[in-house]
Amino acid sequence: MTNTVLVLGARGRLGGAVAQAFAAAGWRVLAQRRAGGTVPSPAEGIEWVQAEAGDTAALLRAAKGARAVVHAMNPAYTAAAWRAQAPGLMQGAIDAAAALGAVLLFPGNVYNFGADMPALLSPDTPQRPSTEKGRIRVDLEQQLAQATRAQGLQAVVVRAGDFFGAGNGSWLDQVIVKKLPQGRVTWPGALDAPHAWAYLPDLARAFVRAAETAPARSSGRFECLHFAGHTVTGQDWLAALTGVAGEQGWLPACGALRTGRLPWGMMRLVSPFSATVASLLEMRYLWDVPHALDGAALARRIGAEPHTPFLEAVRAAITQLDLAPHGANSPGLQAGRSITQGV
Repeated sequence: MTNTVLVLGARGRLGGAVAQAFAAAGWRVLAQRRAGGTVPSPAEGIEWVQAEAGDTAALLRAAKGARAVVHAMNPAYTAAAWRAQAPGLMQGAIDAAAALGAVLLFPGNVYNFGADMPALLSPDTPQRPSTEKGRIRVDLEQQLAQATRAQGLQAVVVRAGDFFGAGNGSWLDQVIVKKLPQGRVTWPGALDAPHAWAYLPDLARAFVRAAETAPARSSGRFECLHFAGHTVTGQDWLAALTGVAGEQGWLPACGALRTGRLPWGMMRLVSPFSATVASLLEMRYLWDVPHALDGAALARRIGAEPHTPFLEAVRAAITQLDLAPHGANSPGLQAGRSITQGV
């Protein structure tokens, strides 16, 4: 019998990658989308379900018998939007999973640990958020944990670092490699600080394995598993990007990429007038505080973590981006675009 998964927020970057990974693994994928907008193109193994995330009755009718639900919905990247919308989105996912009797999988990030976080983050590391978005993320996970006790839900948080790969909308394309075709890289922080990254196709496959290995009929169970991904420095990125730029004919005559820094000072001046820029400033510490995720608990649960070698992952991620030959003028965000940092 084919397993079924309901992916909430399947039109987003994470949701789309997860839907594709489940389909590739032979699951029947029900991909939720809101009414309106362009109808997604058909994809093998993926069925689109038009319903609001909070419409439990409609989701239950469409996904009856589903074994897993993935919560991949995300508000705009501002603290105000997260505070106003994220708890309701979480409750909608909880209600759907509880009604279906399915395990609920939720992507976590490192915001929970704050600016004083240790260099290695395990599921047992104390959570001491130092920002509003970090406090919201802690609240969401507590909301989920409470639901496992109150509603007999089985839930898994899969925590990961910053996303790259599987399309646009991350620090990689919006800032770091925006001017790579002109031989320039913009780095947001200290070049020697280890930083946790998640190659999305690998992370998506980890979600599949977490669903496949979820204990049957295990109600009231809450787990937090860390996806180790790639812990690399800005210097590691420069080395990989130099190789890719050389393959594409983008290296300057000197044979080395030029490295610029993100204009945080200018962004601070703009922040009172832009909630998105203010939210990015709030998380600036992540680029200077070394951090990595301990994936031992995840490996015990699913086996070896899906892991594409870093250079191979970088090459694939850059190939998928629509990098204009002459780039944009600013190293900052493009107008009307936002960064999905982690989730």
